[in-house]
Amino acid sequence: MSEYAIGVDEAGRGPVIGPLVVCALSIPIDDYATLREMGVKDSKLLSKMRRAKIFEQIKGAVKERNWGLGIVVCEPSMIDYNSIESNLNMLEVELFTEAIRATQSQNKKGTIFLDACDVNSKRFGRNVESLLSHDWSNWRIESEHGMDASDELTGASSIVAKVIRDSAIIELSREIGLDLGSGYPSDPVTKAAVADLISGEVPHDCLRWTWSTVGNAWKSTHGTPVPIRTQRGVISSQSDLRLWMDGNHK
Repeated sequence: MSEYAIGVDEAGRGPVIGPLVVCALSIPIDDYATLREMGVKDSKLLSKMRRAKIFEQIKGAVKERNWGLGIVVCEPSMIDYNSIESNLNMLEVELFTEAIRATQSQNKKGTIFLDACDVNSKRFGRNVESLLSHDWSNWRIESEHGMDASDELTGASSIVAKVIRDSAIIELSREIGLDLGSGYPSDPVTKAAVADLISGEVPHDCLRWTWSTVGNAWKSTHGTPVPIRTQRGVISSQSDLRLWMDGNHK
């Protein structure tokens, strides 16, 4: 049986607006050469234009080389509900596991590379391993901080997650009719958007209500604690190309 590898990374852990996106990409280890030819590296080290170009190349390779793909989009409502019951680290363990399963690579063997979200990288790896069923016993797990910089496959996953996350913010801006900026609390455009999005009876659905940025803005405007979301959000998995075919990342 040929050796395979799976790289898993996320985009959107820290923003106050929009979803958190996790991507898992499964390839034969011989295809690392293809990633190097594309110029894959940590998405944070690439320009927006360069990310978009490599993203398109990855799309083509998924189809032409039959790479396994798992994409999980976690909406703000799910993040908020989870904050009541658990913590973001454990939620991301669930999201990473879901993305890995969506690659449908359980009958192969190899190594799963995780860009760890927990301060304790080994604990993060153990938690993901514990959620994967016995069908994944042929796979080893390596979990490290900064894996997207040291492993090209995890870097490729970081590119896919980042482009999809950015596309989601662009689409939200269009739907709402308001420039949301990057979605990060430190972004002045995002700060202005949050002030607008908490002006109604409840915060807008695109916001993470449990983030302190929203809570502080709400209390400043309304003089009361921010409402609590009581309905569970939905984690939606996607393992084909439909999620990225609209071209919003361009």
